[in-house]
Amino acid sequence: MTHFIVSDDVERSRRFYTEVLGGRALRSGVPSIIEFHNGWIIINEGGGPTDDKPTVVLETPQDPDRVSSFLNLRVSDIHAVYADWSARGAEFITPPIERGHPEIRCFLRDPDGHLIEVGQTTRPGGWPPKAP
Repeated sequence: MTHFIVSDDVERSRRFYTEVLGGRALRSGVPSIIEFHNGWIIINEGGGPTDDKPTVVLETPQDPDRVSSFLNLRVSDIHAVYADWSARGAEFITPPIERGHPEIRCFLRDPDGHLIEVGQTTRPGGWPPKAP
């Protein structure tokens, strides 16, 4: 899966996703393409409508506390990821919190305010649950 984000400063965001979160730049410039584990992130500037989306304007989040979607990353050791990314400059909203539905999770924002969830399952056998 590829996740597309809009940035006010594509180079700044490229550095965040590579230097802080550990992705690998496949393309720099505008747009930038980051290989991130088993997917990709495209970072591009905003812009007005196009013929295939005639009423849609792409822009960075206007209010980072009001979101309609976010990037969700599943990791095997959330405490190690939290320590590593924090040391590289990531600013988490909270440290990892144990949740009641077998999960530990925490959130951070990228430089443009896009919300990112980092989670680890505590379910025996991992995630997703095995089919019966």
